[in-house]
Amino acid sequence: MTSKLMLDVTPLRQSPAFRLLWIGQAVSGVGGQMTVFAVALQVYLLTKSTLAVGVIGLCTAIPMLSMALVGGTLGDAYDRRKIVLFAGCGQVAVSLAFAVQAFAGMNRLWLLYVLCIAQSTLGAISVPAKRTFMANLLPKDQIPAGAALTMLIVHFAGIAGPILAGAVAGFWGLQVCYAVDAVSFIAAIYVVAKLPAMPPQAVIARPSARAIVAALRYIRVNDVLRGAFLADLSLTLLATPTALLPAINDRNLGGNAETLGMLMAAPAVGGILGSLFSGRAGRVAHKGRGMLLAGGAWGTCIAVFGLVHAPALAIALLLVAGMADVISVVFLTTIVQSTVDDNYRSRVSAVEFVVGAGGPQLGSMRAGALGAVTSPGLSAVIGGATSVLAAALLAVALPKFARWESTSPNRAPAEEPAREPSEIEAYVASEKD
Repeated sequence: MTSKLMLDVTPLRQSPAFRLLWIGQAVSGVGGQMTVFAVALQVYLLTKSTLAVGVIGLCTAIPMLSMALVGGTLGDAYDRRKIVLFAGCGQVAVSLAFAVQAFAGMNRLWLLYVLCIAQSTLGAISVPAKRTFMANLLPKDQIPAGAALTMLIVHFAGIAGPILAGAVAGFWGLQVCYAVDAVSFIAAIYVVAKLPAMPPQAVIARPSARAIVAALRYIRVNDVLRGAFLADLSLTLLATPTALLPAINDRNLGGNAETLGMLMAAPAVGGILGSLFSGRAGRVAHKGRGMLLAGGAWGTCIAVFGLVHAPALAIALLLVAGMADVISVVFLTTIVQSTVDDNYRSRVSAVEFVVGAGGPQLGSMRAGALGAVTSPGLSAVIGGATSVLAAALLAVALPKFARWESTSPNRAPAEEPAREPSEIEAYVASEKD
């Protein structure tokens, strides 16, 4: 029984290519987080301004959200492996530029911002293509396990990267943090170079605005995909509490700095635990229903978090919320990788990336604004309760999404993606004509 609950490592055992990719992503993920730490610290040391540090997020978010769909259209037109290799080489060059400016003591704020924009733009081009790799390397029944393994290294990198960067910066300086990131990207490029070619399998969509519109229409008419993205947004957009944590800690939980640190780390720790105990999630047949339940659990935890005054309980609630979040992402990834026609896979992955990256940022902004008008605790309660309500409404409004079953191809919901891609393909063909 315990083994069924634990993380399923079958993809690592049975797919050497996925295993190599997974290791490469772990290495580059830690290196990337070291650069995130180093840039923030260098900007602060240079300016002593939290606003200047905040602008880093803007320099990262705008290219990420604006270029992802462009990257998606490229991934559906050209060999996805070559796109990732090209972008990876550019990211190595940017990481080396970070290191060079630090070793040279240039200390130019504008240069740091430009390098952040360049790094984010290359990432936005690369990520949609890279997210298609799993469907090419694993059979469908192993995709949930592959998604859980991927989430494990994402959370691991988010915790280990800053810790390692702090130690490296303290001993050898920020320059070495940047250099380590460059080496990690080289390792990731080596891994991708070892993978087989991954061109689109059939009709090639030329990179264009029409290709983007076709992909968005593909999502709109597909209740399963539309439900999955809306379910994810109902979790992140309505109930992301990040902006509220300092104020809730100060007003409800005693204002201890150590407590705040644990509050901020708790969702990531929960994400690791959720990944480690995700074995049962991979065997859930109705992934849409599971996603809605996980979102409801997240919203419930956030709503109760806004009411409690015991630090230990508050930390525990955010930890459980983090576990629910990673399970929801496993289900989302499985739905996307299992239902999307290969002709649209990179563009839909781009939308998934935009939703996953933009939802938490906008949700945190929404929570902070509502907290300023009401109170931080009430903002968390309203956000969590609204998220639960949204999940319930989605179950009623999109029953095909809630009923979608990944393990029974003969059921009607599982057959729909085969019909919907042809409808979209007809639309694209008519647009070309």
